[in-house]
Amino acid sequence: MGFLEVTFRLLLGFRTTLQLFALTLLFALPLGLVISFGSMSRFFPLRYLTKMIVWIIRGTPLMLQVLVIFYVPGIIFGTPFATRFNAAVIAFVFNYACYFSEIYRGGIESISRSQYEAGQVLGMTKSQIFFRVVLLQVVKRIMAPMANEVITLVKDTALARVIVVMEIIKVAEDIMTTGLIWPLFYTGVYYLLFVGILTLLFGHIEKRLDYFKA
Repeated sequence: MGFLEVTFRLLLGFRTTLQLFALTLLFALPLGLVISFGSMSRFFPLRYLTKMIVWIIRGTPLMLQVLVIFYVPGIIFGTPFATRFNAAVIAFVFNYACYFSEIYRGGIESISRSQYEAGQVLGMTKSQIFFRVVLLQVVKRIMAPMANEVITLVKDTALARVIVVMEIIKVAEDIMTTGLIWPLFYTGVYYLLFVGILTLLFGHIEKRLDYFKA
């Protein structure tokens, strides 16, 4: 197997990795905000149920969740719930949404009540106060932990290989059966470049939000 063929196969695997990463962020970020509202709800049954779900998801391995979502529906109903890739996306979205929800919750609860009261004095509604006054400050405060989670997601995408999703490491592993070892280490270059780009991006965003320090 030649260098170009190996590189092409790795690129296809990396494309799958990028798709899993992008879809997870696309759905997990807003879902995490919704879950955080549930965990802060004054309605006790909803708050208790939400916190219980978050505890279960955060307390069990992501790999186990991927296996459960893909295999259990097939065992119970006789047909898979989703394709391998879709099952991985669903597992990743719910897992990261729960982690993001705790980051959101911490950021929202860190905002002083006086800012809500000031907004009410100005005649603003609760939704206006949240989206126009509170949300950007929350974004600033949660940027560092959120960046860590997003970078962790880049590497966690490799767990999709447990249900034979052809992400980049699974592709490299299959290539190794032909006697080539270097493709497995070559995958590290893809991850390092991707994480490097994300690190620069989050650094730029944090600098743009520096005006909140005042």
